[in-house]
Amino acid sequence: MASDTITGTTRSDAEISGLDALEIAGQEQGPSRLRQLWSATWPKLAALALSIALWQFVVWTGWKDPWALPGPATVFADLGDYLVSPALWEGLATTGRRAAVGFAAAVAVGLLLGLAVARVKILRAALGSMITALQTMPSIAWFPLAILLFQLSEQAIFFVVVLGAAPSVANGVIHGVDYVPPLLVRAGRNLGARGLNLYRYVIAPAALPAIVAGLKQGWAFAWRSLMAGELLVVIATKTSIGAQLTYARELNEAPRLMAIMIVILVVGLAVDAAFGAADKAIRRRWGVLDQAGN
Repeated sequence: MASDTITGTTRSDAEISGLDALEIAGQEQGPSRLRQLWSATWPKLAALALSIALWQFVVWTGWKDPWALPGPATVFADLGDYLVSPALWEGLATTGRRAAVGFAAAVAVGLLLGLAVARVKILRAALGSMITALQTMPSIAWFPLAILLFQLSEQAIFFVVVLGAAPSVANGVIHGVDYVPPLLVRAGRNLGARGLNLYRYVIAPAALPAIVAGLKQGWAFAWRSLMAGELLVVIATKTSIGAQLTYARELNEAPRLMAIMIVILVVGLAVDAAFGAADKAIRRRWGVLDQAGN
């Protein structure tokens, strides 16, 4: 019997060692960094090329006059001039500052509100559906009230950016906390985690993927609200990307207008890539994503 037990144990250890070796071999034979980069890049390049080709085809059809819809060559030539002009960087500085301050305030409000609603039943009953309703409300609808309260000022833009982004952040926190397994919370309490330590060491890490998703969605709402605000609330003493877009429309400068739109799109894609990298790092840390990034 002892001999059979020892043989079974040895066979089990050998099987486990074989599985470990197979996994390590699979990781060693995984795609190189360069190939991974190319695999992630070529679909975006193909989509970009297809979009430009479709754009050029529409121009060739003569659907709109060139002064209203210029071709890609004209727009990209103007974009090159715009990239080296002081106006772009002054506008980006103003817009970036507004985005950073507004989104930071929205994150602070959303995290506190979401955590309170997630853990207090009375607040959940009173405010749960209201947060979702605020999230679905178009940000542009807040501007008449914002202008009435703060006139054409920075405060009006800030007000709408926070209202546009905070509900999404709060909902991300609420859903993240809701999906924390109760067994995990009980285990944390049994190990001595109470009060803030329970949230810091158990609930917050478990809810982090959903919170990051809420932050990403909140940023999208904040960026949209900010662009709408800069189009409506033009402050003469401060240039911004949205104000320059308004000026280009009023002066019928279609190439510059489309160049500014490309800049807005690139900024949005860059921030989305940053959130995507953070999400991937979190999923890898939680073991949902392997080291090869598949």
